[in-house]
Amino acid sequence: MASSATATETETVRASHILIKHEGSRRKASWKDPDGRVISATTRADAAARLADLRDQILSGRANFADLAARHSDCSSARRGGDLGTFGRRQMQKPFEDATFALKVGEMSDTVDTDSGVHIILRTA
Repeated sequence: MASSATATETETVRASHILIKHEGSRRKASWKDPDGRVISATTRADAAARLADLRDQILSGRANFADLAARHSDCSSARRGGDLGTFGRRQMQKPFEDATFALKVGEMSDTVDTDSGVHIILRTA
């Protein structure tokens, strides 16, 4: 019996991320900046630079992804070390989805821009 869903439509991934919001983010508030004062004063370039530094710390072995996510991410997933759980196609913003599905398990992305802000993504499954 043929399935109407293709393999790519049913494929799922699991990922963690670190999100840094900035003045262009669609929602300028987070668990650590409820009034959005810091977010509104952060440029996209500053957010990307902060993430590049965090990424370098992880890649060099000086820091752990989950620890940095817990301290620095503007997403509520910070309390889970950035873990977003399992998701499939069309469940995340397109640039985030594309970047995550392009990663191999254990691989970390460069910075990825979405309407939410700037991310680095670690594919975990």
